[in-house]
Amino acid sequence: MPEVVIIGGGVVGASVAYHLTERGCLDVLMLDREEMLGLGSTGKATGGVRAQFETDINIKLSLYSMDFFRDWDFDCEYDPKGYLFLATNNLHLEYLDRTGERQRELGYDGVHLLTQAEVAAMVPGVNCDDIVGGSFGPRDGFINPLAILEGFMVEASMSGAKVKTGTLVRAINVENGRVTGLHTSDGTLECDRVVLCSGAWARHLAATAGIDLPVEPQRRQIVWAKAAKALPPDLPMVIDLKDGFHFRPARDFHVAADTGDGRDVLFAYADPDEPPGFSTEFDDAFLDKVGEKAAHRAPFLNGAQIVYEKCRAGLYENSPDHHAILGGCEVEGLYFANGFSGHGVMHSPATGRALAEIILDGESSFLDVSSLHIDRFANGELLHETAFI
Repeated sequence: MPEVVIIGGGVVGASVAYHLTERGCLDVLMLDREEMLGLGSTGKATGGVRAQFETDINIKLSLYSMDFFRDWDFDCEYDPKGYLFLATNNLHLEYLDRTGERQRELGYDGVHLLTQAEVAAMVPGVNCDDIVGGSFGPRDGFINPLAILEGFMVEASMSGAKVKTGTLVRAINVENGRVTGLHTSDGTLECDRVVLCSGAWARHLAATAGIDLPVEPQRRQIVWAKAAKALPPDLPMVIDLKDGFHFRPARDFHVAADTGDGRDVLFAYADPDEPPGFSTEFDDAFLDKVGEKAAHRAPFLNGAQIVYEKCRAGLYENSPDHHAILGGCEVEGLYFANGFSGHGVMHSPATGRALAEIILDGESSFLDVSSLHIDRFANGELLHETAFI
């Protein structure tokens, strides 16, 4: 039987496979219910990476992962165009100042505050009437989620990891407090170590093992449009702290050499009226909601042509505190990499290494991820992150 079975064929599961095989654990099997990998949240992601977070653990996960993306032999198209957070009041600006100081203390050199005039100069055409300043992180930027997935799987497969698609895992079998196997659409699979990386679908599977995994699915929609004119050169990811509206240059990750004409743009925000659920249908009514915010913050997007066939909806896997759930649990042999709340792709390198060390060594030594253990919810030790989008 395989040493480790990974449930879920997205970028997080692929990173776990890569890091396990890198450590010499070669008998790894990945299962995915779809006919090919990356059809879940990985393929719907916007492809952003940032270290401008509030909590130490998120900052550290990001800094490690950005170094990985930069130095990796496999080209994941890491493009440090930066993230620009916009503040519309002094409380926002104080928050950016405080968190920026902590980011620098943890090693993020270069993150700094901007004045209103500097914001206007960085993004010509942005409406700065109600902006009091901002924060810019020059190492933040863009990555290709599907390229990252491919890179992890190519390396893992070359080391012996196996992938089985079109296989639905129906239950995790447990006896005497330990994993004994999986009940799948292809029958029973004996195994004693399982990593649950199935994103928004993880809670149901965890429940079959008697574990309440607090992960809730929620649809997140993204609009693809063509601006009337070419976007400002070197446009970063721009995020309004007031309502989470954000926009960035668009890139089609499914096209090998997508150069575009400089007018493609993605924009979105977290709709507060969006209920929990598994729907991934794009709702045209979202266009009016997000369009109003786009017209206010980025008037140069007025008259942009919506590219309906490229608008999309994917699922966030939200945890109660919007932080990942990493590590083992009371069931021996069952491990979690879930609840990323939109940050799974960007944190995948650190996540995969942490899980590999926990599985093989009993703990993550390169980075202390104990604050992300599932026990924090029962112990009342939730984390707090303001700037999640």
